Amino acid sequence: MFDSGYLASLGISADLAVYYVKANWLTRLSRGVFCRANDALDLYACLQFLQSRVSGLHVAGMSALSWHGLRQYVSPKPVVHLFGHESAKMPDWFVQRFPSVYRRKRLFDESPRSLMAVSTFGQQAFAPLVSEPERAFLEMLSEVGGKQALQEAREIAESAYALRSETLLVLLKACTNVKTIRICMQLGREVQLPWYTKIAPELQAHLSSSP
Repeated sequence: MFDSGYLASLGISADLAVYYVKANWLTRLSRGVFCRANDALDLYACLQFLQSRVSGLHVAGMSALSWHGLRQYVSPKPVVHLFGHESAKMPDWFVQRFPSVYRRKRLFDESPRSLMAVSTFGQQAFAPLVSEPERAFLEMLSEVGGKQALQEAREIAESAYALRSETLLVLLKACTNVKTIRICMQLGREVQLPWYTKIAPELQAHLSSSP
């Protein structure tokens, strides 16, 4: 994956790029975006390319949970759930190859250049940014009442007993969505998850002192 700016840095002008496309040396995916002809696009590499263009873009919510092995049901046609900090539309060349849903969502008080509990996934050269399990869990809960069924969220919570309490507490303190906090604590209490008893007193104190 590369754009016209990268080609220009190699001394390849726009006219020469057009020639390469006509000669079937390059494939034009969209205006100013190319790949080598006959190359099969890799999801990780495509995500990393898009992350350089969309502020705060990362694999989020249900997809991130699934990637971390915390999903109850495996869909035969999985959709990649993407969150970001700005209004954007995933390009057709990406969506056609990798069914996906993008949402502009600012669930935490954070900078898009320094996302909380988001890290590169795996050791591959083009590893994309993916929510860590604790953030993905809260992102999934933020969808309850809309695209996410509460019953499925409860079933996922039952398997999320190993979430890191320290990380979850930091995220909950920075969470700007009251509904997400409430559902998280409700499920933690009802399912009797280990992290709930560790974070409940401090979170309650924090919420009580917040303006």
